[in-house]
Amino acid sequence: MQAKITSIRTFEGLIEKHIVLEDIDPVVFYGIGNAHLQMLKALFPKLRIVARDNVLRIMGDEAQLSAFEESVEKMRLHVLKFNSIKEEDILDFVKGKRTRDDVPDDVVVFTTSGRPIKARSENQQKLIKAYDQADMIFAVGPAGTGKTYLSIALAVKALKEKTVKKIILSRPAVEAGEKLGFLPGDMKDKIDPYLQPLYDALEDMLPQVKLQDMMEKHQIQIAPLAFMRGRTLSDAVVILDEAQNTTPAQLRMFLTRMGWNTKMIITGDTSQIDLPRSQKSGLVEALHILSNVEGICVVNLDQKDIVRHKLVTRIVEAYESFDKERGTATE
Repeated sequence: MQAKITSIRTFEGLIEKHIVLEDIDPVVFYGIGNAHLQMLKALFPKLRIVARDNVLRIMGDEAQLSAFEESVEKMRLHVLKFNSIKEEDILDFVKGKRTRDDVPDDVVVFTTSGRPIKARSENQQKLIKAYDQADMIFAVGPAGTGKTYLSIALAVKALKEKTVKKIILSRPAVEAGEKLGFLPGDMKDKIDPYLQPLYDALEDMLPQVKLQDMMEKHQIQIAPLAFMRGRTLSDAVVILDEAQNTTPAQLRMFLTRMGWNTKMIITGDTSQIDLPRSQKSGLVEALHILSNVEGICVVNLDQKDIVRHKLVTRIVEAYESFDKERGTATE
């Protein structure tokens, strides 16, 4: 989709156009201190260029305007793909040295700093392939295996490519040591700490201004699991994180919210269940019931997939050894 041209009119023999920079953060496009905008003005000295918010007003002759439009569209697509742009990129686009930017096949999206997000292990690659092949994916593994982060990256890619209209992220608000009623603030203030990891991942992939705009337009929705009841989730990528802390009834309710043109990714770690001992995990039950259902894919990640600090792998292995020894002693 090209940048929107909202008006074209003649004025004293010149043409004026308004170009709307959709889907990108104008701050990234204009550069720090409007450095990129000033560079464009220097490269197109015969044009009068004025920027306000995400709208560019340009006045000049038809040939210059056409060249400017072409350069701006290349810049916009570059920012949309990479979340960043450099002065040398702008120079290449304006001078016609580069006509397109090909994203490597293994890159899902780029962070706001321009770092590529891609599979870093065999099982993470399986998760990406599962997303292409199935409409419902269970990604199960220990902490640090990238299951949530990679799932959100796949959702952001789908939203950028307009294959879905929204992203819906959810988590069960399980009380671990603290009661919600004793936390300060209103209900949103009480719930937000449970959802913060989801905000963190999104902020890494989308510029702050763009993320805020998408949330205000409900293109990105983040809500506790309880808020899903009664909804039909269509044209969306829906991610349920920390699913091991759902009850069987809660997870069944969530899975049956699935509507048309929807992908569901359910992530969890069966070794970190915070439910009361008497309560069965909905994730454990679902994996037993649904593992052979057509259209559902289960991806199991393990210590080899941990992408955090190397100590995390050692910690996970130590705890697994402890759990096995305790299980043997109990038997």
